[in-house]
Amino acid sequence: MLIARVIGELVATQKHASHEGRKLLLVQPLNLDGTDRGDAVVALDAVDAGVGDKVLLVTEGYCAMTSVGRPNSPIDMAVIGFIDHIELVHGVA
Repeated sequence: MLIARVIGELVATQKHASHEGRKLLLVQPLNLDGTDRGDAVVALDAVDAGVGDKVLLVTEGYCAMTSVGRPNSPIDMAVIGFIDHIELVHGVA
């Protein structure tokens, strides 16, 4: 799983039948300090996220498919939750 920020929505005039009725998002993976981590990716939205939202991104095919209720669909990534707050704790034993 990754932390990401929604940076856009995608419109597909043609898509796999199992994607009908689902929104596609362009999300930017983030490091823990909030800086960009690599390139932006396309993910299927399961939580009605919008531009600017910080979200939890599932990046494994089977996890992505089942988390959005679409097993056996060609889905590599899915947005499955909102992130309200991140707190890093240092020195915990």
